Amino acid sequence: MMDVDDEELLRLVGEGDRGAFDVLYARNAPWLVLRLRRRCRDPELVREVLQETFLTVWRAAAGYRGDGAAVGWLWSVAAGRLIDARRRALARPQSVGAPSEDVLAWSPSAEDEVLAGAYDVELERALHRLAPELRAVLQATVLDGLTVREAAVLLGVPEGTVKTRAMRARRELREALS
Repeated sequence: MMDVDDEELLRLVGEGDRGAFDVLYARNAPWLVLRLRRRCRDPELVREVLQETFLTVWRAAAGYRGDGAAVGWLWSVAAGRLIDARRRALARPQSVGAPSEDVLAWSPSAEDEVLAGAYDVELERALHRLAPELRAVLQATVLDGLTVREAAVLLGVPEGTVKTRAMRARRELREALS
């Protein structure tokens, strides 16, 4: 089963194949943890988000259409779970008093704060109207801060394709927002 690609594994997971899920997890959890840690310095939250990500994958794999790279879909699920977790954390009542060592050691990045806040409704709608492959490129290059080369490797497409999709996505967003 190790020679099966991620798209096929997702299809099998959608059919309830636990072995395919185990392979998908073993293959993708390490890089997901690394990417989540780049955006969130709280290791407990990263573990929670990883667990929620794969729970979502187990439940939603049957709905995966296979119209983009599976790794892009997995990352979009993980990024969504991270945003949800940050929103939940912001909604919790804050204690009053001197900050503990844990609070001082961890503070959200500017990107985390932006992502935890509500997107402008028009921008959010425009992003959701983008084709999945365009949205995946924007997520990789804009939200994750990957270079074109890194995004190409992650998405499994040539660098020129990443550049073209990024240009198309930006053009479509400009048109949708004007």
